[in-house]
Amino acid sequence: MNKGYVYLVGAGPGDIRLMTVKGQQCLEKADVVLYDRLVNPLLLETTKPGAELVYCGKLPDRHLLRQEAINDLLVTYGLAGKKVVRLKGGDPSVFGRVGEEAEALEQEGIPYEIIPGITAGIGATTYAGVPVTHRDHGASFAMVTGHDKSPNGQPLIDWSGLATGIDTIAFYMGVKNLPYICEQLIAHGRDPKTPVLLVRWGTVGKQKTLNGTLETIADIVIKEKFSNPAITLVGEVAKLRTKESWFERQLLFGKHILFGRTTEGASEIANELTSLGADVFEYPRFYTHQQEKAQIHFNDYEQIIFRSPKAVFWFFDQLKQQRIDIRTLQAQLYGASSKSIRAIESFACLGFPVDKMIHSEKRLVIGSNAWQHREQQRFESYGSHDFCVSHYDEIIEQSNFTCQRILDEDRVDTIVFPSAESVKVVTEQIVACNETPETLSKRATVICFGKSSYKAAIDFGYQVEVTLQEPTKEALIEVLKHTANEK
Repeated sequence: MNKGYVYLVGAGPGDIRLMTVKGQQCLEKADVVLYDRLVNPLLLETTKPGAELVYCGKLPDRHLLRQEAINDLLVTYGLAGKKVVRLKGGDPSVFGRVGEEAEALEQEGIPYEIIPGITAGIGATTYAGVPVTHRDHGASFAMVTGHDKSPNGQPLIDWSGLATGIDTIAFYMGVKNLPYICEQLIAHGRDPKTPVLLVRWGTVGKQKTLNGTLETIADIVIKEKFSNPAITLVGEVAKLRTKESWFERQLLFGKHILFGRTTEGASEIANELTSLGADVFEYPRFYTHQQEKAQIHFNDYEQIIFRSPKAVFWFFDQLKQQRIDIRTLQAQLYGASSKSIRAIESFACLGFPVDKMIHSEKRLVIGSNAWQHREQQRFESYGSHDFCVSHYDEIIEQSNFTCQRILDEDRVDTIVFPSAESVKVVTEQIVACNETPETLSKRATVICFGKSSYKAAIDFGYQVEVTLQEPTKEALIEVLKHTANEK
């Protein structure tokens, strides 16, 4: 029997950019991913099409899968010859039970690796603006569980040694036992005035913090209704948190955006929004595969229109395969977008916008299968034309798993439709998450890029709050900046 391979991977504290390169590489090639509740759902978007996603999430006071069942699944998939990723929040060896999972794999002779990740005790506090060590405030650091397997769940540890022997202590998932923790530290010699910082949902847009001391923080938590998942940092370094951190000062911090997508790959706009601090989920996800060979004679046309940069690259690849010199073609080349025009010009050819076309009966439009019907309508006013499919865009259904998790965690406050087609695609797919345009409009502010996307959104039943006068990245950022400031 061909045994598989299991990667026990740390996903980091939340920000998907904090996952290690090696962990990301493992995730991309996995056949099966078993992931926890504290894993950012956006990481699932990097799995290959068809990968099996298994939720092993644990909620407070409710366990969906017991650890023994998770161990059994790892063994079962491993023995079936699968490449398996066990994806855990933070670092798998810090309160992640990786030792138990590794032992189960060892017993069955299944090969595995442990891939470290950034643990929340360091990542979350750093994003809150506090280092865990500091020359003036703390030279030692300890990570401690805030609950354990004792009958009442209160940690059984050497309180005396912890209270007086460690400068900075990070308690994991200890909010429920916080009164007991503070009580024990004070009773065993820690100054009641010791600063305490709580960080909830650290490193993502939902990040919240609370400041207090050992004698006040428990009451503050009750008053503010603060709950897990959170890190509790005890020590003098906590007083370094005096204002918003560098992370919280980002222009679009706290914005949770669902960005309508109609093609494969991240858009430049979405990447820019992420760099400004927004949490961006491009939905749905597409897989693109090219048509192998064109069954069409390019030299029969006077005008060739490209729907996307991919169509441009495919066209020039076809010329290369067929040994056709571009100089032998009579057609002028047009791009349906500025990106398409730039792609044309990257081949040292002149590219023109479609609104500069003149009438011709010999016109060819090149684009994906998803655009064929729309292009038929869009270009009919210019006269007859043929359509050539350069590539096929297929929706990856796994994206709906991610979408459901994002919605369950209430991590969508803005929906951006960059085109009419994106309205249609999102609306069709969101049904799998038991959502409608009406329910989405109640959850989030709907922003459209122009008149066509606005009309499509209204026709589908969305309540549109903003329509950009100029469909540009800069205009969108300006709108998002103001809505962020109004929060």
